[in-house]
Amino acid sequence: MNEQNLPADDLERALRDRVELGMPATIARLSDLVRIPSVSWDAFDPAHVRASAEHVKQLLEDTGMFPKVEIHQHEDAEGRLGQPGLVAHRPAREGFPTVTLYAHHDVQPEGNPETWNTPPYEPTIIGDRLYGRGSSDDKAGVLSHIAALEALRDVLGEDFGLGINVFIEGEEENGSRSFAPFLAAHADELRADAIIVADSDNPDTETPGLTVALRGNITFDITVRTLEHAWHSGMFGGAVPDAMLAMIRLLNSFWTEDGSVAVEGLITHSAEVEARSEDEFRKEAELLDGVQLISSGPVDARLWYQPSITVTGIDAPTVANASNTLSSEIKVHVSCRIAPGQDVDAAAEALERHVREHAPFGAHVEVSNLDKGNAFLVDVDGPAAQLMLASMRDAWETEPAKTGIGGSIPFIADFVREFPDAEILVTGIEDPQTMAHSPNESQHLGVLRRAILAEALFLARYQRGEAAR
Repeated sequence: MNEQNLPADDLERALRDRVELGMPATIARLSDLVRIPSVSWDAFDPAHVRASAEHVKQLLEDTGMFPKVEIHQHEDAEGRLGQPGLVAHRPAREGFPTVTLYAHHDVQPEGNPETWNTPPYEPTIIGDRLYGRGSSDDKAGVLSHIAALEALRDVLGEDFGLGINVFIEGEEENGSRSFAPFLAAHADELRADAIIVADSDNPDTETPGLTVALRGNITFDITVRTLEHAWHSGMFGGAVPDAMLAMIRLLNSFWTEDGSVAVEGLITHSAEVEARSEDEFRKEAELLDGVQLISSGPVDARLWYQPSITVTGIDAPTVANASNTLSSEIKVHVSCRIAPGQDVDAAAEALERHVREHAPFGAHVEVSNLDKGNAFLVDVDGPAAQLMLASMRDAWETEPAKTGIGGSIPFIADFVREFPDAEILVTGIEDPQTMAHSPNESQHLGVLRRAILAEALFLARYQRGEAAR
């Protein structure tokens, strides 16, 4: 088929029909992938991640679009071998652009199986949702790329000029530790004019979202020590500051009375957001009756453009094992989200300085295991961004939202550093009910179908040069 002579309306109609026709096969292949428990955390069997990589390799080879598909593993900065990721490369014809498609095939642990309504690794369709660990984050992202490519192939024919690179990572849920070396090793195969990262979400099941802002992330451990060893609380309590008291006082200094971040040097990004009902947000967050929201300003501004600090773990005596002693040492794990536009190194320095300056009673404090990921802002006026918004509008038949994400995708900074001239488009297949990382994760199948169509439309139009107009 000579796609250059295919009218725009006919192209859209043909792609829409092909995506719809391919949905049963897409769901079946997604289900097969969900059955592989590809948890990339260190304590889990890496053979499952390898099996998942082999499965994705076969899916990409089955498209018939790539001269070769390869699985690679690279060492991170500390010499640890990363999990297997995949690279496929189809070079562009002279005068045509290239797109890199990114997703990841590893998943979070399932947690307590008793909290799941269906078996975590047995894909189950209930209504319009497919349940299972990784059904959405991000194995649906993998299948959205594959299904979009197949639609493009079948509608345009094999002889089209667009260059296609595919990078399917295997350790995104474990910090993407070997991501930068992976990019550096395969820069020639992954260099592109536009990069589509299918690992975000949409405002709801009927509205597409292009993620234009991501907060950065800084995680670290704090250890507080006040004593050489534990003492009987009746003998020394009331005069000797124990580590628990010191840690509580230190942690409380992170926030103002209303829960806003109180660390000097952490900034807020200034951008307009649409008003969202706090009552609606409370229901979405499933807040208990009487629990107040924290911080101030529009809800989405708090989530997207303000810093936040969360204590995600505490090493301390458990209630069951609590004895009447003064703790000599307490350790916590802290996660800080930083606003778009904030330099991550400056933010890390501000946090470390705050910890040192707010250690109470002269307690000894140590900051360790520091990990940093930059925030990200998209130029929404870029030609690829504008074309993606138009493709979303046509595929979903509604106006797309330009959204921020309270979470972080730190590896995007690596994309920016390695490919500074590429437009990076963060799209998604999730929605507020997806429950990614949580029990009962699911993928809305209507969202998946529309996400596939939007990407297929973008690819077809991008190769026709519509982004340059």
